[in-house]
Amino acid sequence: MLSRGRGIWYVALGATLWGVDPLFRILLLQHFTSAQIVFLEHLLLALYSVPVLIHYRHQLSGKLTLGIVGAMLFISWGGSAIATVLFTAAFSYGNFNAVLLLQKLQPLFAIVLARIVLREALPRRFGWFLLLALAGTYLLTFGFASPALGLHDLATLGCLLSIGAAALWGGSTVMGKYLLTKGMGFHFVTALRFLLAIPLLGLLVLAAGDGWQAIGGGGAAALVLVNLLFQAFIPGLLSMLLYYKGLSGTKASLATLAELAFPAVGVLINWIVFDEALTAGQVAGFVLIWTVLVLLSRSAARSPQPAAPAS
Repeated sequence: MLSRGRGIWYVALGATLWGVDPLFRILLLQHFTSAQIVFLEHLLLALYSVPVLIHYRHQLSGKLTLGIVGAMLFISWGGSAIATVLFTAAFSYGNFNAVLLLQKLQPLFAIVLARIVLREALPRRFGWFLLLALAGTYLLTFGFASPALGLHDLATLGCLLSIGAAALWGGSTVMGKYLLTKGMGFHFVTALRFLLAIPLLGLLVLAAGDGWQAIGGGGAAALVLVNLLFQAFIPGLLSMLLYYKGLSGTKASLATLAELAFPAVGVLINWIVFDEALTAGQVAGFVLIWTVLVLLSRSAARSPQPAAPAS
């Protein structure tokens, strides 16, 4: 069982590693499409997933109910593949600011589903934590400025796609927690998420019809391979292992707020690496997000911890 309150920081650390994704993806996008990159990542991660699933296959023994299978497909197909496709497509159909704003609804979907599926009770003052977290993500995205949206900007296909992505990402948090409560270890759930996504990602690559470019030889090919390996095993594997380890001892409703470390670190990476100046509003949002994480950790430390699943 994780020490009280520590699970929040495991989730936040896993989400933090998602923020370094652009460091590796920029070079890869010169040679592959986004769908091809994700597909190749998952093929590499099969090197981890297959041995883990074979070794811990007993954790599925007698558990292949409709609910378990549905949860496995939800986190692998919905969270890893379909949500990303919906969110990417949303920018082609809707107002950029509206799409970003509606994506911030993700914690709300996770909280509602956690209440319905997991019967989670919200801790005291959780409403304040949620308001502070949503305010922090707003400031990270828009600063102190207003996106100046009208109803016509919110009533578009792009906004519906953005809401769909937010629902799938929020639901993935809950379904991952559901699997962890069924006696599956965090390493096993991580392996399931990666391996089950491969068939769907393969179909998406085929459906896109994009050809594979020649990388070239020598140093250029080696650099692409190194970036692909780091992409797969740092913001890919390591982040998800930390995330599910933290989720195993943390309520899904709290974990979904801890995931906001991702946009906070993303803004910091843009400033340090890509020389994108931070606004005062973004700094305020960054501070607000990490303040919420501290408050969540303290709240979790004062609450009874959920039982850890068997490994």
